Amino acid sequence: HVQLVESGGGSVQAGGSLRLSCDISKYTVVGNCVGWFRQAPGNEREGIARIYLGGTFYSDFVKGRFIISQDNEKDTIYLQMNNLKPEDTAIYYCAAGRCPAVVAGAPRYWGQGTQVTVS
Repeated sequence: HVQLVESGGGSVQAGGSLRLSCDISKYTVVGNCVGWFRQAPGNEREGIARIYLGGTFYSDFVKGRFIISQDNEKDTIYLQMNNLKPEDTAIYYCAAGRCPAVVAGAPRYWGQGTQVTVS
């Protein structure tokens, strides 16, 4: 059973920073995508960042403020979130799967989500 586990959410004031972590040690398929999605109240879940073999992608909403990275030794991916805005308030999910599915917003494996609140 593949399980991704996020941590690092919380509450922060606008302009502040948070770093999310996702343990992907149960996910061992090399060459697939891992990434971060978020869902704000009343909104659809959206992909905001993904990483594939070292290459990265960011949505326009977070580009320049968020950084996705992967530590292969620790089997962990991170999302460093800087200059947070109230509109970043959402539940954040890490996800993994075949890249076309991740790009389409339908990766096979999801974490349980972690709440980020920006006031």
